[in-house]
Amino acid sequence: MWGALNIFGKKKRDIAETVSADEPAMATAVSSSQMPDPAPEVPQPVYAPSPWDEHDMGMDIGEGGEIEAGLVARAGSSLEPGSAVADRDAIATALKTVYDPEIPVDIYELGLIYEINIEMDGTVHLVMTLTAPGCPVAGILPQQVADAAASVEGVGEVDVTLVWDPPWDMEKMSEDAKLALGMY
Repeated sequence: MWGALNIFGKKKRDIAETVSADEPAMATAVSSSQMPDPAPEVPQPVYAPSPWDEHDMGMDIGEGGEIEAGLVARAGSSLEPGSAVADRDAIATALKTVYDPEIPVDIYELGLIYEINIEMDGTVHLVMTLTAPGCPVAGILPQQVADAAASVEGVGEVDVTLVWDPPWDMEKMSEDAKLALGMY
């Protein structure tokens, strides 16, 4: 009973009965022309670009939407040989222009910058963290940090490495940040 309802099975059976054993090539041609077309490929959706896409550095998203630690942002270009190299204070001042949009304190005073390493050729390596692994600005904040550091005269290439160990806590904030947030 179910065989009669299977339209494709019935067609295959009818074709097999009409083709003789001495015409195998014809059987293939007839059966393939009688077979339904395979399902067309479903195109992948196309999304409009978002502001987050501009600074996508290929960050790996882990379980729970957390950004994986590692190199996450780059900016700047090599300095000319013999150029004066910026000092740590100039870079720190530039980093104080970058704010976490959820907290009205700059990232330097929040204690999110763990290391500023300056090489003799002006290359700057920054190590930073975020207030939480699932931070909604994780996609753009490291790039803003790299851009701010690269804007300093005497800074060449900048790379920003994101780490989760040691985790950020409120004790890493400066006294000014704690005062601004009323944490006394």
